[in-house]
Amino acid sequence: MQRRTITTLIGTQVLVGVGVSAGAGVGALLAEDVSGSADLAGLGGTFQVLGGALIAIPMAHVMAARGRRWGLLVGYVVGIVGAVLMITAGAVRSFPLLLVGAALFGGSNAANSQARYAAADLADDAHRGRDLSTVVWATTIGAVFGPNLAGPGEPVADWLGIPALTGPYVFSLLGLVLGAVLLFTRLRPDPLLLARERAAASAVGPMEVQHGSIVRGWRTLLAHPGALLGLVTMALGHTVMVSVMVMTPLHMHHGGASLRVIGVVISLHVLGMFAFSPLTGLAVDRWGGRTCGLAGAVILVVAGVLAAQAPIGWSAGLAIGLFLLGLGWSFTLVSGSTLVVKSVPLGERAGAQGASDLVMGLAAGGGGALAGVVVGQLGYSVLGACSAVLAAIVALASLLIRVEPPAPDDTAAPRPSVTPDTVLSEAVLPDRDGDQVG
Repeated sequence: MQRRTITTLIGTQVLVGVGVSAGAGVGALLAEDVSGSADLAGLGGTFQVLGGALIAIPMAHVMAARGRRWGLLVGYVVGIVGAVLMITAGAVRSFPLLLVGAALFGGSNAANSQARYAAADLADDAHRGRDLSTVVWATTIGAVFGPNLAGPGEPVADWLGIPALTGPYVFSLLGLVLGAVLLFTRLRPDPLLLARERAAASAVGPMEVQHGSIVRGWRTLLAHPGALLGLVTMALGHTVMVSVMVMTPLHMHHGGASLRVIGVVISLHVLGMFAFSPLTGLAVDRWGGRTCGLAGAVILVVAGVLAAQAPIGWSAGLAIGLFLLGLGWSFTLVSGSTLVVKSVPLGERAGAQGASDLVMGLAAGGGGALAGVVVGQLGYSVLGACSAVLAAIVALASLLIRVEPPAPDDTAAPRPSVTPDTVLSEAVLPDRDGDQVG
């Protein structure tokens, strides 16, 4: 059953990865073109990140009530609406509509991010990092391919009679629709609902109530040092990555780099984000989330320094820095996510995971907004230096926050001896959607 879940999530991540990343190389350029101001160019990416963070709230409630499939579908459908609005905003040249579309488009990011937790629902404790990172890795195929659609997007836009910079979002729309259909038809039985069935079958007492409240999830994160360290690692690592990444296309474009060259650099960045995730997951299972989070922070510091030294336009140092920026993000995301999953009980996972992604998105959104101001007023090199300092804080947190033993693995707990009650618990039962679980 876990293999079917992982396979379905991999397929969805590939398709949605194309959709999410197709516009990544031109998002800041489209915002600058529509707004007419370089200072506002970072707001498109910022609203996308903030929108993804806010959409994590209803997604957490839906997951707690109806499982991963319906919760992820909410994010993908919202993202589809956002893609349509982004294309429309570019055509009618409305910056407020562009920001609304970017915020809704962030729903696809939120769903893609939450999909990693679906991979961990049925995993045993020894392989949780591996399974989680495998789904993160799957995004590589679509995410590396997506930014290179900036070039082909121009003739597509010309054929449709829309602005050239909105062409890549046509590919975004197609990828999101196909990914949503695959998820809805194939993620059966739902992994979170099945994990609860297994936990109920092996429980001695009554099954704990499932919570999807973001406020309760936040309190849960604060109550478990391991989860708190995971939150800090993910939130600050994500902030560093988003702040530098959203402004890099603009930095290159102002130096005369073509859309194709920008697409190649962003592809190298995305390659660093996802391609080595399985190795990151194995490292987390072997050495722990705390150690790997520290390693990711060190890599991000190096990336920030390289970005700070990069001249305007294209340079090999900038390309290497963007690759390391993605790699460091991969370490912080996988290690931080695994710490959160291991540190909180099953009944609190939906709320705690939603809260962690909300904080992660809000922090990165704020960083993206400030990044535009910093670059506009002080320059791209100052942004790189500030990012290196922020990454150093992650390293400091990894050294100072003590991690407690992980929460019991409810899904992998040994089953009691066979009795009439356990036979009924093990029977094939329909979930809320009519799928068979057990």
